[in-house]
Amino acid sequence: MSAELDTREILAEYKVCVILPSYNNCGTIAGVIDGICRITKDLIVVNDGSTDDTAALLSQYADIHIISYPKNKGKGNALLTGFRYAISKGYNYAISIDSDGQHNPADIPVFTEKLQETGPALIIGERNMDQASVPGKSNFGRKFSNFWFKVETGITHNDTQSGFRLYPLQALKNMKFYTPKFEFEIEILVRLAWKGIKVESVPVSVMYFPKEVRVSHFRPFQDFTRISILNTALVFLALTWHRPLLYIKRKNWAGFFFDSSETIMNRSLSVAFGVFMGIIPIWGFQLVAAIALAFLFRLNKPLVILFANISIPPMIPLILFLSIVCGNFWIANANIPLFDSALNLETIKPFFIQYILGSVSLAILASVVFGTISFIVLSTFKLAKKQI
Repeated sequence: MSAELDTREILAEYKVCVILPSYNNCGTIAGVIDGICRITKDLIVVNDGSTDDTAALLSQYADIHIISYPKNKGKGNALLTGFRYAISKGYNYAISIDSDGQHNPADIPVFTEKLQETGPALIIGERNMDQASVPGKSNFGRKFSNFWFKVETGITHNDTQSGFRLYPLQALKNMKFYTPKFEFEIEILVRLAWKGIKVESVPVSVMYFPKEVRVSHFRPFQDFTRISILNTALVFLALTWHRPLLYIKRKNWAGFFFDSSETIMNRSLSVAFGVFMGIIPIWGFQLVAAIALAFLFRLNKPLVILFANISIPPMIPLILFLSIVCGNFWIANANIPLFDSALNLETIKPFFIQYILGSVSLAILASVVFGTISFIVLSTFKLAKKQI
């Protein structure tokens, strides 16, 4: 009992509330609410357009905050609604917890202990995902999310998908968010990290019900697609805006492109690889593939991105022209549109195979040329610097 009193006092001192978004979880939400209320009455339940008996069940609780609206708008919107309401009520922190019963409200004290230790931070409940009851797709999704979070922020974390979190509400006051569903938890995590908010973790328990009784509103195709699109945008912003901005603030312009521990060979290979990825015929996926592979091969990401943009619109006609020329060495064709002023993807359709072979050949040739030139230039600068 004394431990519960201590937790209540800490929650009150730091002005912490709990936010419980729910959509059609009437089978489990009562147990979650009861578990939370044993620790704190500062609970905000957001009924996200439930069509089951959730509203009737919530009417039995008179001493908690309840927000309801008729149409389901997604978990992200429910969380944001709860955050705004919590801020209006004077709370400084909010612990989000899922209403499907997978999180144990008894773990709330570990967040308060961590808050006392670290001060303002975004604290994520790190689940034990090695249990037999954990679905394989959940483990895959967690690893997928962890990888992209590190790409976007440089921070290593073991459970970026956990919805059991403590949020610093003051940091959210003037922020505008763009994603309303499951992907919101990724957006807010990355953007708070970009804002300089510490990202911490605490161990929490997790309970997955058997498949036949488990309630999940995650739609694998639609939601995974939305998450992938969001990660693509975040990676692009991280490497073209966030990281350069950090180096500008530190007055270290060269540091964005050149890590002092990198070799000339690594930088030259990064340039070569960027050029290669910018030319190969995977239109629409060149930059995403280049970034992912740059991390895999431990190349200089900014240099890869910079030179992958060799395929910007003004350069496309020239790249198409040179690809057709290179392809002519593999498939001779006297009627190729080498000097067609309207040279574009439509006009080269009859020469598709020739173009594919030629573009791969051009990508290899151009990467060798750019990589070699980069190596010579960087070596020359290094030698000149030594002589000064």
